[in-house]
Amino acid sequence: MRSSYSAPMVLFGLNRLIAPRSEHAMPDWIRRCALEELLQSDFSTLSEASLYRNLDQLHPRREPIETALAERERTLFNLDDTLLLYDLTSTYFEGLAERNPQAQRGYSRDQRPDCKQVVVGLVLNGDGFPKAHEIFAGNRHDSTTLDEMLSALERRTGKRSGCTVVVDRGMADAANLQRIKTRGHHYLVAARQPERERWLAEFEEAEGFEQVLRLPSPRNPAQLKSQVMVKRAELGDQVYALCLSEDRQDKDRAIREKQESRLLKDLERLITRVGKGQLTQRDLINQAIGRLRERYPRVARYYRIDYEQAQVVWQEDSTRKARAEQLDGAYLLKTDRQDLNAEEIWRIYNLLTRLETAFRTLKSPLVERPIFHQLEHRTQTHIFLCVLAYHLLVCIEKRFLDRGIHTSWWTLRQQLTTHQLVTVVLPASNGAVLKIRQATNPEPIHREIYSTLGISSEVFRHPSRLK
Repeated sequence: MRSSYSAPMVLFGLNRLIAPRSEHAMPDWIRRCALEELLQSDFSTLSEASLYRNLDQLHPRREPIETALAERERTLFNLDDTLLLYDLTSTYFEGLAERNPQAQRGYSRDQRPDCKQVVVGLVLNGDGFPKAHEIFAGNRHDSTTLDEMLSALERRTGKRSGCTVVVDRGMADAANLQRIKTRGHHYLVAARQPERERWLAEFEEAEGFEQVLRLPSPRNPAQLKSQVMVKRAELGDQVYALCLSEDRQDKDRAIREKQESRLLKDLERLITRVGKGQLTQRDLINQAIGRLRERYPRVARYYRIDYEQAQVVWQEDSTRKARAEQLDGAYLLKTDRQDLNAEEIWRIYNLLTRLETAFRTLKSPLVERPIFHQLEHRTQTHIFLCVLAYHLLVCIEKRFLDRGIHTSWWTLRQQLTTHQLVTVVLPASNGAVLKIRQATNPEPIHREIYSTLGISSEVFRHPSRLK
């Protein structure tokens, strides 16, 4: 009988320490894998309880660790921290989490409205390195977190000014933009729907638009990029970039039609409930209508829904709907920086996709979700360790990028899976069991990866024979 574990576990094992799936999952896993040999440690007495105690000790040290790590990365890689990218995601719980006041039901990015959750805010710099993160209650609205997040960032990195804060439209209200300026920063955001609609005539005017030159990814030279057109405009002290995207046009139309279909189905259900007398109180009916508007904000704006004469009635605003259809694929970016042209505004805003990548990585393969911890401080430390693991992945990718190699952690992990430590289990005639652990020889691609990361290719130095 034989079992094998691959070299990337020394790089990947951190997140497995923080995502127990059952009472004995973590100790069992760590004793079966190669980490003992790689780290020259003895895990024979390791238990879930000791791991949980380590979480408790680590919790008050999160902020100084994150501060020191961000500064070390800045100097090590000579990072430019003048761009600050901020967004949020949610992570859900298994279980009731009754002893965690932050565990609340809210808008679930994981499509799990049935579960309690917390909201995770993350700030990256322009190179994709984490600068700070915060954990908010699961029912917290995105727009209310920005000021608190900027305060946390100042505690981590010191009070600075002149940075450009990039956020999505969910946090782009006037109050938040003023908060950014009050702290001495610039902003670059996506304008909200009403403001975008006021620029409809400019979007329809073809003159002034220029095509953005979009090069294929170095990982995929044959990649075909869709067309994006941009136009610069100024109004008062703000600079606008009007953007038209072929890909986004199809996406906007699909999302709008899907939301509209769901809204009308849910609206019919509400009408049926009211008609059958299952819901009779005016306040509760108005609350139900309000929840529909919150659930489908993209399309609810061009439907009038009222409760009149003991029934729910609705009417489509055809003018507003036609205007929305005209704006499929069109979006409006704005900033207070006067030194940027339309293409530069577009490229900076698109750096927010690095946050989407970070959230996907945190959730899988770094196993941030679901959360099984029931205490607030252990939940916070669990997420903190996931962020620490993400720091490691970004550093690995940056090492390769600095050598002109465009690759991802996922690709590296797949390439390393064939460098393994194999355990051969042999029964002896005297009833004993002999276990022999022997490493496979590193292949050329393995040696190249280890060389780039400054790791010896002989990561498995001491094959062992255990009785």
